Amino acid sequence: MDPYSAEGELVNIHNHFHQGQYQEVVDFDTSAFSPENAIPAKVLVLRSKVALGQAKEVLSEVKGAKEPEFEAVGALAQQALGKEDDAVKTIEKLAASAGDNTTVQVVGGTVLQAAGKSEEAIALLSQHQGSLDAVALIVQIHLQQNRTDLAIKETTAARRWAQDNLLVNLAESWVGLRVGGEKYQQSFYVFEELAQAPATSSVGSLVSQAVCELHLGRVEEAQAALDQALEKEPGNVHAIANTLVLATVTGKDSAELSASLKKADPKHQLLTDLAEKSDAFDKAASKYKAKVAA
Repeated sequence: MDPYSAEGELVNIHNHFHQGQYQEVVDFDTSAFSPENAIPAKVLVLRSKVALGQAKEVLSEVKGAKEPEFEAVGALAQQALGKEDDAVKTIEKLAASAGDNTTVQVVGGTVLQAAGKSEEAIALLSQHQGSLDAVALIVQIHLQQNRTDLAIKETTAARRWAQDNLLVNLAESWVGLRVGGEKYQQSFYVFEELAQAPATSSVGSLVSQAVCELHLGRVEEAQAALDQALEKEPGNVHAIANTLVLATVTGKDSAELSASLKKADPKHQLLTDLAEKSDAFDKAASKYKAKVAA
């Protein structure tokens, strides 16, 4: 039996992870899991700790471990601590020696993509044998590459064999936000259901709901969802960044939000993009001089 299926014993902890409920994963009682699922469960806990900013603790826990799964998670923690070169070297070594390991594929793909090595990440992930985690990550990478066509191809193929799995629904919703049109509403239904149910709500689902609301022109509803997200986690960079976007769209002063984002993540993509566009505008403007009539 697939441990991540609706009848599998890892389904709940796995869903918590992909719903962004990282603390629930860390607090999950894994003592009753069968021996074959002990490592996959531990990997989810360790990855959640990295997501919660506990990378140093994770490195300490996996120190000296020989299992490729824990070596991969150690690389993820290294990257989170700024040791990207070491992390990439570890993953590249594991890709050569244990490329058929699902955790190596997924965690390794995560590390490689974050390091800007998209093609290496895709090559590693493409070795998967029916892993929805790998499919979801491949979809995210294709969307970052602006290859919506390939992302659609992945989700369509996965839907044939995964049916109504949470990850397939999420992946289709990510694609829907890129496709637009009526897909905005379809994506909204998925994220709203997750965001508003107490058992599944997280900052991530609330921000995703807000993005859908904004695309649908519902700015008040988008603001309400973002307010809920910031109430849960005031320093969450995704919530701050999207609140900044909403403030800009609605003509509100965004200086304070911009300062908050710079403090939380000085290298955030939104800030980088804005700086690049501002620089490009200044360069273009410098080529023209105002003509003053005599």
